[in-house]
Amino acid sequence: MSEENDNAEDQQVISVWVRDPRIQKNDFWHAYIDYEICLHSNSVYFTKKISIVRRRYSEFVWLRQKLQANSQLMLKLPELPPKNPFFNLNNAQQITERMKGLQKFLEQAVQSPVLLSDSCLHLFLQSQLSTSKMEACAAGRTRYTVAQAVQCRGLRRFHSEEDLTKNLSTSCDSDSDSQGPKLQIKALAINKAASTPSLNLMGTNQEEILSCLCGST
Repeated sequence: MSEENDNAEDQQVISVWVRDPRIQKNDFWHAYIDYEICLHSNSVYFTKKISIVRRRYSEFVWLRQKLQANSQLMLKLPELPPKNPFFNLNNAQQITERMKGLQKFLEQAVQSPVLLSDSCLHLFLQSQLSTSKMEACAAGRTRYTVAQAVQCRGLRRFHSEEDLTKNLSTSCDSDSDSQGPKLQIKALAINKAASTPSLNLMGTNQEEILSCLCGST
């Protein structure tokens, strides 16, 4: 019996990509870069098997701080690429190196059963919530659950709990139940090397295969 369980765990796959950097402008003087996080998995840790969200570097910093606090120093967390005071939004090499570092961080994080049990990681990877909303949701201070926030698709940021609650009935992604194992297997079969992110600061169209499989944000 234990051998069957070991085989089932060995067959579980969690693939995560950090790709498609885009410059986002708050106003004329302030801008930042966010990155697309695409996740494919058949793991029991994820009820939503395919997802895409966009996150910026400061959100990665928030995630690591929350994971460190919640794990109570039980394990050594993977490191983020260091914050560079001279980071240039127009420097392709700097952006590529940061993107690789962010992907390495996530790849290591999703290999830890302790971290995979943390709601903050799931909200970061698969919800559209801001850091303040993720923190409130993980602490049970919202009217919607972690599972509801993860399943909901639509707006990049919800301005209030009412916005999210209203969208739950119309924008929820039925994912694994409706798309079935065939789509999951197809997604998991994508060659990871072939999907290595290319630098795209102008926000051009994503590859058709990821658009078809993962949807859009």
